[in-house]
Amino acid sequence: MKSSTGQYYIGLDHVRAVAIFIVYTWHFIHVGNGHQALPPIFPFSILMEGHTGVGLFMVLSGYLFAKILDGRQILYRQFLWNRVLRLAPILMLVIAIIGIREFAAGRDMFFWGKSILEGLIKPTLPNGGWSITVEFHFYLLLPLLLFLGKKWKYALIMVLMAAVALRIILYQELGQIQTLSYWTIIGRVDQFILGILCFRFRKAILGKHLWVILVLVLFALFYRYFDSLGGFYMNPSYPSPSPIWIYMPTIEGLAYALSIAWYDISFSHSKGKISRFIALIGTYSYSIYLFHFFIVFQISDFIHTRLVDLSNSYLAMGFSFLTFFVMVPIGYLSYTFIETPFLKLRTKYVTEKKPPALHHLQKNVR
Repeated sequence: MKSSTGQYYIGLDHVRAVAIFIVYTWHFIHVGNGHQALPPIFPFSILMEGHTGVGLFMVLSGYLFAKILDGRQILYRQFLWNRVLRLAPILMLVIAIIGIREFAAGRDMFFWGKSILEGLIKPTLPNGGWSITVEFHFYLLLPLLLFLGKKWKYALIMVLMAAVALRIILYQELGQIQTLSYWTIIGRVDQFILGILCFRFRKAILGKHLWVILVLVLFALFYRYFDSLGGFYMNPSYPSPSPIWIYMPTIEGLAYALSIAWYDISFSHSKGKISRFIALIGTYSYSIYLFHFFIVFQISDFIHTRLVDLSNSYLAMGFSFLTFFVMVPIGYLSYTFIETPFLKLRTKYVTEKKPPALHHLQKNVR
């Protein structure tokens, strides 16, 4: 999707497409508790534990904003306005649809409305809207992160270390850290920061194919190990008392950030039909993300009860791939008729930095 600056990076839309497919698969295989089945062969645990796709989205946000703002100054009010135009319309529509459904079912609307208001701070928004709350918290932190990054080269690394230290303290106090690591900025901040850092140090990643492939293999092995421990829900319970969640966001963030930077700058991305189709899925990914909750469980349950037993994780992942394309026309309609009209209202939120000498000259002229 083209940003309000007029820039478009087809490779990053490819990444969005991968991320939304991972998330879709995670929800699809919930039928018959398939997501709690024995770990599949390497490297399919990443799909079996497809909640990790949210981490990929968040790393991409950090990387993309670092890329857009590189060498430029941010106009923060315009930036926030653009993000509201980008995220709010579909989110509000989804909230309204669910609200109507809750009302029709005779449920208590006071508590539903309370959960929506709390969603500004807590992870209570429906249909994956909790991740939009986390994104919004990142936007609030972004000016501080940019300021620190300008003042000291290694400031963001120190913030990253501080976030890990905070989770260690909270783990010792609470006895578990999974809920804060997964659902809130307390864990996700690592992923935004690592996205920013890998853009800034991208030259060190350029062309390092073997190193990045090794990182991806190690990451897949780590997820195979995590899956064997019980994964998201059974390590040994939810929320998990395992300390693995202290550093889970960091591991995800590092692997995904290196991969995104490598894919973005080490290749010349094709603009052929297949590439453009995958990129379109990435363009529609936000719509697919919020709307797939309405149908993915019904699709998987229909297949499971009427066609084939999806307790076999390999069959479930295969049907997930086939049915995922049902979401593409839904994403197209949503993007075209809901997102695009609001995207046209965006304003420019970056300005080019003036060279110091030119800035000094302009001051003297005045």
